[in-house]
Amino acid sequence: MSSISSIENATSPLDWLEGTLIVIQKNLAIFPASKYSKVAELVKNYLLRNLKTPKDLFDCLNKKNSQCLINNILLGFSLEHGIGTIPNLTKAFLEYQKAAKAKNSFGQFFLGYCYDNGIGTSQDQGKAFELYSKAAEVGHTNAQESLANCYLNGRGTTKNSEKAFELYSKAAEAGHLKAQYNLALCYDNGEGTIKNSEKAFELYSKAAEAGHLDSQYNLAVCYANGEGTTKNSEKAFELYSKAAEAGDLDAKYNLALCYVNGKGTTKNLEKAFELYSKAAEAGDLDAQYNFALCYLNGRGTTKSSEKAFELYSKATEAGYLDAQYNLALCYANGKGMTKNSEKAFELYSKAAEAGHVNAQYNLALCYVNGKGTTKNLEKAFKLYSKAAEAGHLNAQNSLANCYLNERGTTKNSEKAFELYSKAAEAGHLKAQYNLALWYDNGEGTTKNSEKAFELYSKATEAGYLDAQYNLAVCYANGEGTTKNSEKAFELYSKAAEAGDLDALYNLAAEHLNAQYNLALCNNGEGKMRNSENSDEFMDIIKAPHANTSLNAMEPQKTLQLINLLWFYHLPNMGTLEIFSRTTKTLLFGAFVISDLGLCRPADDTPQSGKIYSVLEYLAPKICKGGFGLSIAIYTTLPSFPVKLFQEKDL
Repeated sequence: MSSISSIENATSPLDWLEGTLIVIQKNLAIFPASKYSKVAELVKNYLLRNLKTPKDLFDCLNKKNSQCLINNILLGFSLEHGIGTIPNLTKAFLEYQKAAKAKNSFGQFFLGYCYDNGIGTSQDQGKAFELYSKAAEVGHTNAQESLANCYLNGRGTTKNSEKAFELYSKAAEAGHLKAQYNLALCYDNGEGTIKNSEKAFELYSKAAEAGHLDSQYNLAVCYANGEGTTKNSEKAFELYSKAAEAGDLDAKYNLALCYVNGKGTTKNLEKAFELYSKAAEAGDLDAQYNFALCYLNGRGTTKSSEKAFELYSKATEAGYLDAQYNLALCYANGKGMTKNSEKAFELYSKAAEAGHVNAQYNLALCYVNGKGTTKNLEKAFKLYSKAAEAGHLNAQNSLANCYLNERGTTKNSEKAFELYSKAAEAGHLKAQYNLALWYDNGEGTTKNSEKAFELYSKATEAGYLDAQYNLAVCYANGEGTTKNSEKAFELYSKAAEAGDLDALYNLAAEHLNAQYNLALCNNGEGKMRNSENSDEFMDIIKAPHANTSLNAMEPQKTLQLINLLWFYHLPNMGTLEIFSRTTKTLLFGAFVISDLGLCRPADDTPQSGKIYSVLEYLAPKICKGGFGLSIAIYTTLPSFPVKLFQEKDL
């Protein structure tokens, strides 16, 4: 990277002093002001290669050799950075001032730098601007670049992007690397000129080739995203590697991402973990956050919720919002520490107030469920509104439910429909399902079976179980599509075998209504198969309580009622004895179904072994060879498929 390789070994004092000045000048064009100490290190290396020590430099300068025209500048630099002496910023400032008074452009630049950053004197950006202007006028490229920074950021003068662009252009044309980089940024962001990604790429390339670290990183980003050039993950990986090796934290972080996603290289979670570790240790907050994720999920290292919690805490202290949100999740779920709903609520609140959308949504859930705070549907509604406005799809769907069910606001079906539509269009499965229900039932809009079918299909393709079931009903009844019993059978089978009711109502271990309708497909309407004989059927068992009034809008009460009743069924004028009850499932609409299991006639002897089976036939994996005692069938089912109807939250 260093530009000192072109300087030949010097012999006379003047030669090596001039060489030292060249090292300073050229490397000031590479490193930002915050890393000028690196320039001092390169000066020391140059001196050693010329068989000189830092003390030799300082002693020579202190002799005030009249031939050493650059004496004040080098002495000032030595005093500023402690080269061969103890640092003394006040004395450094005075040496630069002497050179500047002699109208030396180097002296003017360094004195401007002192005023700009308050080195050895009070900060005065107006004076800095004035001194940079004088040096820039006579072609001092470092001064031109610094003056451009003043115009770009309005430091010591009025902000003027066009003037900044002009000055960056001058210095860049003379080979100044930082100016080339900053000029590339101007083209990249359309600052002081028309946005031009191709020109930015060209300038990043030029500066990167000469060893400019930030340009190497930005050039890698260009290749990674295909900005100003053809996308090339391999080239991006190569450049991230170079910049990371040179100590660039952002490059280390992005290189880790390459290893995580297998972009431009083979996927390697262990290598990613190592890079996150290094960048996190150096204080990179993004790396600390992802380092915590590695521990939380056991990616590239042993899983450790405690270590993840520790890292989230550290990044949270530094004000990293995503870490604050994830720390709240740790408290909410007891990951890496004891569960603490109050602490989770406090952290969600802070992150939400700072504009973190996921935190706003989760804070709303706290108010809805009274977790860590008092239940407050009005506050939940406001938070859903904020997150929904920012494009949070779960919040849009939940806000629609608020409008529909008067939770924290006045009922507004039109608004609910609008929000379901927005979230559904963006691919939110529950919203697609909810919107389909509205079209299916003509709620808040004109009934449109074709549109309902289309939305059920979309959600089904993405694996949404409720939609899969209702799509099967569409095919079974020819609603919104041509009647297709085979397709209905296929979808009922999938829904029956899915077994995951986290996506449903979390009330049962299987989608029993789908199994019931699958039985209808197998056996013909109104019949169930007798497992004793595959060719024999029995009538659907009717419960004497089939006409009991069950309120579908009060699911908990309905379930309690079902649970309390011992149903006695009357197949063929005989009594069906109940031995036990399994999980109940409430399905909304024209019917309720509770247990659908195994049964036998009461007048039959246990020794006969006759069992009339639905579950055994439909779900042998669940039955695992049958139960010890027969399990009852209770049902108030119609003899035709009926859709589920309930808006899904979250």
